[in-house]
Amino acid sequence: MTNQSFDPQAQAEFDRYAGSYRDMHASSVAVSGEAPEYFAIYKQKVLERMLGARFDRPVLDFGCGIGNLTLHLAKSFETVHGYDPSAESVKLAATRAPKATFFHETEALPKDHYGAAVIANVLHHVPVADRLSLLRGVADTLAPGGRLIIFEHNPWNPVTRHAVRSCAFDDNAILLSPREVRRLLKATGLTDVELDYIVFFPRALAFARGLEASLRRVPLGAQVFAWGVKR
Repeated sequence: MTNQSFDPQAQAEFDRYAGSYRDMHASSVAVSGEAPEYFAIYKQKVLERMLGARFDRPVLDFGCGIGNLTLHLAKSFETVHGYDPSAESVKLAATRAPKATFFHETEALPKDHYGAAVIANVLHHVPVADRLSLLRGVADTLAPGGRLIIFEHNPWNPVTRHAVRSCAFDDNAILLSPREVRRLLKATGLTDVELDYIVFFPRALAFARGLEASLRRVPLGAQVFAWGVKR
């Protein structure tokens, strides 16, 4: 597995956008009424529920960008690593999440090591033909019993499609259907593959967010949350 698993053009774009990424992200999700931090903390809480508050195995945030999720994972879990092909993004992430360890080269990632590897809103930036090889490479970093966890945009949600269209660094994004996410996890060789829908209500309907857990099978959530286990 090498950095060529990512589109070199996309790497250059994220280097260029690193300093302005948060503001651009905030603009694209403004329709939700929430700041980018809301979505990072949402994922943090989802992972805490899945893995357990006392999860003591190392966690990898693969494609960590400027560390929006990494800094929250480092509050929840003892050992957190981040990887991103954008050197400029990694520099920023390291200042924002000093408790985490960061990598810019995939060759430096340990093999058979992590209890969980998280790929949050990354795959839609990866060329379609390269997605399976990338996931297999990430799976190689997992210890037996480790979980490969994917968060992705749900193209069936109109608000999500609007957010993607409004975001400059998503110009070349190709969204994955939930079916494709499942297929990729199974093709990677993982077992116990599952997929839930998450993020249903904007800030204006925050009073209804307590219902989200019961809606996890309803294919209208703004994002999907999927996982598989390495045996």
